[in-house]
Amino acid sequence: MATLSNLKLTAAQKSVNLPAVQVRRNKLLLRLAEQMALAKAQQAGEVFSATKLRTVKDADTGANKQIVTSKRVKPWWFVCENGKLALGVRYGARLLELGRGKFAIEVANPKELLPTMELIKTAVQDGELDAAIDAAANKLKAGFGK
Repeated sequence: MATLSNLKLTAAQKSVNLPAVQVRRNKLLLRLAEQMALAKAQQAGEVFSATKLRTVKDADTGANKQIVTSKRVKPWWFVCENGKLALGVRYGARLLELGRGKFAIEVANPKELLPTMELIKTAVQDGELDAAIDAAANKLKAGFGK
């Protein structure tokens, strides 16, 4: 016990669960990373294929096993009437309201798409979109409580 008496002891414990706001930020950051990879692949003229793990039951043995399958990633950007790109940020199936009545960011050309996504990533990490994410999540929750 003489060794432990030299240390400063505390009653602090590691939190088991992340706060809901951090879980939502992480979810949005993961989807944003997929969009950035899709944009990089399109600029390089390559095909982007995202993968996910899927659990299936083996018909012969009845055991569950995980396989890697591809998933579809739809781009969040589209071409406007004026010929410029518009980038909408999605949380699940919902577009986030980035400003009062504003749901997209205008981008002049495809080369500016990645720097714009980096700015969005920074905004999400700093918590600037927490209110919009919360509104989208609450709207989704309200649909289940009918």
